[in-house]
Amino acid sequence: MLFDSTIQTTPDYSHELALQARGARIVAGVDEAGRGPLAGPVVVSAVVLDARTIPAGLNDSKKLSEEQREVLFEQIMVSALAVSVVVAPPSIILSHNIRGATLWGMAQAASSLSLRPDRVLIDGRDVPMGLPCEGLALIGGDGRSVSIAAASIVAKVTRDRMCQIMDCDAPHFGFAGHKGYSTAKHMRALVEHGPCRHHREEFAPVAEAWARVRMAVA
Repeated sequence: MLFDSTIQTTPDYSHELALQARGARIVAGVDEAGRGPLAGPVVVSAVVLDARTIPAGLNDSKKLSEEQREVLFEQIMVSALAVSVVVAPPSIILSHNIRGATLWGMAQAASSLSLRPDRVLIDGRDVPMGLPCEGLALIGGDGRSVSIAAASIVAKVTRDRMCQIMDCDAPHFGFAGHKGYSTAKHMRALVEHGPCRHHREEFAPVAEAWARVRMAVA
């Protein structure tokens, strides 16, 4: 099922309440971080909030500062009824493509919750196969549902922390700064050093860089 976007400035709990009014006891929100970068994993989170202790200030992670995300991340982890995180590394992205890897991660995250959800609210247009219950796609969901917003924050903070580890492993790429996105610094490093194990092989700039490396050693 697909819910289209409506004018809404901040997320709330109305979508969860509507589903609960129709019999759903446990409603989870699901979102991802990292579909666009040239390197690093796609990270997906599923969150079941406790309606009695919803952290104030939940919103689309892209609309929050790093400091705000970090604070909310800790509050979500303490107050939520259930949280799961699934990582799709570059190898999964290569075998499934980026859309398939994201949908795979969403299904895995919803299925990995310690509480089995009765309904899952998913950010975007697609409802993945393999969910443990009915899923509802909500366009712009991270700005409309606090459960999805919470999942977006958990996924974003987790991925950013992973990018800091990637930076330690391959410091000349600057992953801690650009998080794998195609900034000018990243593109220069890709040309100068060639791809590393954190890069996504099928993404065009990375594939072109691999082709240059193979030509140089041929």
